[in-house]
Amino acid sequence: MTYVRDLGDVRPGDIAGAGGKAVGLGGLIQAGLPVPPGVVLTTDAYADFVSENNLGEAIQELAALPPETTPEDYEHASALIRTLFSKGAMPSDIEADLKDAYERLGGGYTAVSVRSSATAEDLASASFAGQQETYLNVRGADALTKAVIDCWASLWTARAMAYRAREGVLPGQVRLAVVIQQMVEAEAAGVMFTANPANGRRDQTVISAAWGLGEAVVSGAVTTDDLTVDSSTGKVLSRQTADKELMTVPTENGTAEEKVAEARRRAPVLDDAAAAELAAYGQRIADHFGAPQDIEWAHADGRFFLLQSRPITALPEPAADVPTEWPVPYPKGLYFRASIVEQMPEPLSPLFADLIDGSVSRSISALMNDALGQHSLREGDVSFPAVNGYAYYYYRTWPMLRMTARTVPAMGSLFRGTAHMGISGWRDYSHPRYERVIRDWSVKPPAELSGGELLAGVQALLDAGTVYYTAVQSIIPLADMSELSFRGFYKSVRRDGGPPAQDFLLGFDSEPIRAEKSLYDLAGWARSDPSLVSVLLERPTAELAEGLRTGSAPAGVDDALWQEWRFTFQEHLALYGHAVYNLDFATPVPADNPSAQLETVKFYLRGQGTDPHERQRLLTERRESLTREVVDRLGPRRRRLFLRLLKWAQETAPVREDALADVGLAWPLLRRMLLELGRRLVLSGVIAAPDDVFWLRFQELESAAGFGLAEPEAGVALAGAARPVRAEAVEERRMLWRGQAKALAPQILPQKAWMEKAFGSMMPGGPQQQAGDVIKGTGASSGRVTAPARVLRGPEDFGQMQAGEVLVARMTTPAWTPLFAMASAVVTDVGGPLSHSSIVAREYGIPAVLGTGVATQRLAGGRKVTVDGDAGTVTIM
Repeated sequence: MTYVRDLGDVRPGDIAGAGGKAVGLGGLIQAGLPVPPGVVLTTDAYADFVSENNLGEAIQELAALPPETTPEDYEHASALIRTLFSKGAMPSDIEADLKDAYERLGGGYTAVSVRSSATAEDLASASFAGQQETYLNVRGADALTKAVIDCWASLWTARAMAYRAREGVLPGQVRLAVVIQQMVEAEAAGVMFTANPANGRRDQTVISAAWGLGEAVVSGAVTTDDLTVDSSTGKVLSRQTADKELMTVPTENGTAEEKVAEARRRAPVLDDAAAAELAAYGQRIADHFGAPQDIEWAHADGRFFLLQSRPITALPEPAADVPTEWPVPYPKGLYFRASIVEQMPEPLSPLFADLIDGSVSRSISALMNDALGQHSLREGDVSFPAVNGYAYYYYRTWPMLRMTARTVPAMGSLFRGTAHMGISGWRDYSHPRYERVIRDWSVKPPAELSGGELLAGVQALLDAGTVYYTAVQSIIPLADMSELSFRGFYKSVRRDGGPPAQDFLLGFDSEPIRAEKSLYDLAGWARSDPSLVSVLLERPTAELAEGLRTGSAPAGVDDALWQEWRFTFQEHLALYGHAVYNLDFATPVPADNPSAQLETVKFYLRGQGTDPHERQRLLTERRESLTREVVDRLGPRRRRLFLRLLKWAQETAPVREDALADVGLAWPLLRRMLLELGRRLVLSGVIAAPDDVFWLRFQELESAAGFGLAEPEAGVALAGAARPVRAEAVEERRMLWRGQAKALAPQILPQKAWMEKAFGSMMPGGPQQQAGDVIKGTGASSGRVTAPARVLRGPEDFGQMQAGEVLVARMTTPAWTPLFAMASAVVTDVGGPLSHSSIVAREYGIPAVLGTGVATQRLAGGRKVTVDGDAGTVTIM
């Protein structure tokens, strides 16, 4: 048998024999790209070397390390294994093939490079980059044999073993091929990514370049010039030229570092023309492999050479530049991110942005005119525009001042419950009206409605939701005032060392607490059958969610049992599945994707968390006991006032949570209608997927309905189009949204010092210029905890949450409540001591620091923090 193959003969199916690096290089050669001549010594050679020297059993024994292995243990095992290789003898037939290959590459004293090509390397799922060793400028047959053995042994470096263990690759699953190529004595070298790893942009190529050989660039040992190039035009978009003090150069038999000549240290390695030429090679390579590539390159004698190509792993979705300027659409007005905006922590999807502006403006104007008299607000006095995608309340300056002057009569209407405001207005009018609108539109399935009817339904349901939220906004100040009034009076009668005021307000049921109890009971229901418990704990959450959607039972559980479980779970979703994580209807609600709820059920099935029924019972007992103690020691007048204020606070706070929890009552039906429109537009060749409908502008959707493309029989008008008509626009809008989502939206616009001074203290988030290791916010629930932070942007991240971590979010709504059972503390950018987050955190007995303004930006990456709910601080450890 032959152990050597020319690189040009290696095909994609040869991973097992040639390894990932050789397959990549073979693809480059077949595409006609400039690759130095070379061969690959196959994995059979590695296997026979190990067998001939009786190393296999010893390697597996030394490499079989337990999960808790320390870095020192890996180093020790690696040293022993590599000693075994160094004492081994090269089998004669392998050595003969190696010499023949070396002769074909030039023989004599020709310089070659010797590089690993592992069977678990340069894959799309994991790169395994840099885990094995590379040997450069190897000269002579004897030096080549030694370099090959050393390269084989590097399969067992400490870093390679630890990396494979993290990726779940067992010691017996890997073998190593070796790539041997003519050495390119590079004048310059580096790395090229055919997509921008920072923002995911597939239309940008990123190049790192340094003088000398490229190995030091790959290892990060030298400073590089960094360029970003437009992939289609070759134009250099940005350039950072480094002070390149050192470079790697070939020596007699190996490499060394030497200082760069002073004249070249600050000179660019690649001019614009060379960068464009290299980027063009990159595009050819990406097109050949059909995926973005991570490429090593060298430049010598006026030519580029390509030394390696592998898929880029963990490439983010493409994102536009993060906005830094916040231009306002209308002058002479004030912009605020407060109230309903707190339920929209991210940039808005285009369709939602188009529809919500007029809907909110109409509902606010109607409420104010009812409360303050007709024509209190005129058209254009208030609107709901988006700035860089983020929603803002906009008020014209003088109408806002006029409304402020009439606050007292407005508060009178609020207390009287007139204008459908307050608790009685919510209970007797707003909530029933909202339910009635939903019921009216639920009569006919979305699939049977025309495109025009679906659009009308979407608008009617959204309007009903915003009118409902406007009514809810009248409950929030009542709840705030009731709690503040009670706290203020209690402070005057509280004895030193007495319990905090919040203890008198705990233990009451509200919609989020009832939803939590329902999930706990679902876990209890599942425990009745061990096979169901096993499936729920062992199967991926996404698979379980799909089984709930389709009714298909996962393997290992009886179908009848699964259907019964599914029916029970769907009863939960019918009651609580409308809770919104984010008011933007582009974000699924639990009724669409119950993954977060399933994670909570798993949490309880693992025996974690506490019984919410018992927790609430104990809180109730303590509340009633504390109340008796205070009542017994107060005189008649103070006792009556205490009980009156306490009753007001206790009755009002749970209503706020109930009212907020039902804001999204129409959202499951509204989303079904929009996705039905999306399904029809996919069949008509307008968009690529049903949920792309959220990324259309309203006029585009209206136009599609007008042309009949959104009718039940849609599917013929544009069928057969090579690419959906709006596909490019949708991709651009998604990309813009991802860039906007990385921004920290100012709470007040325009950004003026006087604006911050006048209104900053009223905003739900703290200052966004905080520096240092201590982040300040509002202490909203007592206690002190030190734990890793877990930043969650939305429901798509909920599966990352681990029990005992600190939940960090821009804000939370009632839909986030299941995560509070897992969290050791809560930190938000937006919120205060009377917000949803604080109320639920107190019920769970965990610290909360809210309104930090910057927590999600500062705590990314799992930083360990101390959350002090009494001091209102988050300290980065």
